Amino acid sequence: MKKVYSAGGVVFLKNSVLMLQKINGDWVLPKGKIETYEHSSDTAIREVREEAGIKATIVQPIGETSYKFKNYWSNNHVIEKRVAWFLMKAVSTQAKPQREEGFIAAKFIHINNVQQLAKYDDEREMLIKALEVMKSLEGV
Repeated sequence: MKKVYSAGGVVFLKNSVLMLQKINGDWVLPKGKIETYEHSSDTAIREVREEAGIKATIVQPIGETSYKFKNYWSNNHVIEKRVAWFLMKAVSTQAKPQREEGFIAAKFIHINNVQQLAKYDDEREMLIKALEVMKSLEGV
């Protein structure tokens, strides 16, 4: 089984979160493969910029998810993917989806709507965790 390491971000802009819509209609968080000699936090910043055109800064790490899937493009090999997630704050606001990666929309979605929009349970869990952390930071 091949292991792939990725990093991504839950990017806040006021009371909204950055989401990407894939060509099949699924809404996901920005994430991508950690390059050789790259730190996971640098990957998260880079992937948010590449996939959504948004500059963002790291607030803090919020957790890790892992899942397995079959790679249908190469002999159905099973791949285990681990994703390091970071709570991030948007510095820029004009989102632009990376069409080469199959994204058709990049939008900031209000926090009241973002959880039900998220396609995958693990990403929904990270959204919930990020919202809790943001609420706790507001009280500081």
